[in-house]
Amino acid sequence: MQSLGRETELAIQKDQRYLWHNITPYNEQNPPMVAAEASGSWVTDLDGKRYLDGMSGLWCVNVGYGRKELAEAAYQQLLKLPYFPLTQSHTPAIALAEKLSEWLGGDYVVFFSNSGSEANEAAFKIARQYQQQIGQHYRHKFIARYRGYHGSSLGALSATGQAQRKYKYEPLAGGFLHVAPPDSYRRPAGMTVEEFNLHCAQAIEDTIVWEGAETVAAVIMEPVITGGGIIVPHQLYLDRVQEICRKHGVLLIIDEVICGFGRSGRKFGHHNFGVKPDIVTIAKGLTSAYLPLSATAVRKEIYDAFKDSGDDYSHLRHVNTFGGNPAACALALRNLELLEQEQLVERADTLGARLASALAPLLEQPLVGDIRSFGLMIGIELVADKLTKQPADLSVVKGIIGECKARGLIIGKNGDTVAGFNNVLTLAPPLSSTDEDIQFIIDTVTAVLNGSSAG
Repeated sequence: MQSLGRETELAIQKDQRYLWHNITPYNEQNPPMVAAEASGSWVTDLDGKRYLDGMSGLWCVNVGYGRKELAEAAYQQLLKLPYFPLTQSHTPAIALAEKLSEWLGGDYVVFFSNSGSEANEAAFKIARQYQQQIGQHYRHKFIARYRGYHGSSLGALSATGQAQRKYKYEPLAGGFLHVAPPDSYRRPAGMTVEEFNLHCAQAIEDTIVWEGAETVAAVIMEPVITGGGIIVPHQLYLDRVQEICRKHGVLLIIDEVICGFGRSGRKFGHHNFGVKPDIVTIAKGLTSAYLPLSATAVRKEIYDAFKDSGDDYSHLRHVNTFGGNPAACALALRNLELLEQEQLVERADTLGARLASALAPLLEQPLVGDIRSFGLMIGIELVADKLTKQPADLSVVKGIIGECKARGLIIGKNGDTVAGFNNVLTLAPPLSSTDEDIQFIIDTVTAVLNGSSAG
């Protein structure tokens, strides 16, 4: 472990005394990096060492660090109107809701929250109440996928298909069912990718039928399973899922918390597949993580069912104190302007293709079983045996992440998901990354994996 400066040592002592970290086991011998400042794709710690943030924080700093335009947008709004609840209204929320409907390419009405978990919680309430309001009184169940992630609050965690995230917190909310994901890398022998994806989609319809279609409110899924291992479906899969939902009167909720705002090389991940969701949940890249803000975008036809239906409970009785904060909305609008002005959505597509192409030769290494990409997002699945596809041991995965960090590159993995399958390295750098940044990622990951395979 590198020697630490006095300021860092003091910070770590206080950190270990007072701060409880996200999803990280306590380890006194491996203290956290203490970030001091950041610019572009690079973060500097208290000792002055620079790291390229190959994960955009937690998949969220889409326009990069240090954007004065975003700080200024929030500052000016804080001076003018720092807070007002959306039981009434304010102009930044109105403008942002209109802009989001435009970005989504449909006629959507927007409910604001603070995080992806909260956006999904609102979606579940809206879906259940909508079904009630149109006379479908028994529709309360949700179908999600194993390995998918939808948040940490009880309802969102119930939708999450990652057993290790739920361990010791169950029982959770009822009415959530799970089906297998379209993990084409681990498809049965003799089955084509197309056949397998249609088979996985059919599992959703089978579950709807077996449960009773009249009891199922919605299907929720990310366009691509992200934190669960970058599992990218075939085009046929999303097409068929949409058909199934429409056939059975089931709403389709698309979770764009990670895939949205250019990460996929399109404005939203589902735009790559041409589907039209009933509800879209968004967060993270909405503000590039500069301030907390999320949204649940609902097709207007669904929203209209909440109007004047003749009883005291027809309106949505969901409230969020800080959701749609004026400063966060103003900042989000400026963030979307930057994405448009700097053509960062298109750049994500270009950089993602370059990164995937440059890393493809790693498939020749015995440690690398599969490499999957979706826009500027890469998953490298590590295996102990390429023939059996046995996942690599977690110690190997952690060793590679540690070696990358030692060389100045922060990468991620699908951590605390499914026992034995936390073996996928993840990359999702800022969309604003320079060509030199991308080359540094390529050179570092290639050198580390080549060295690990040789060892």
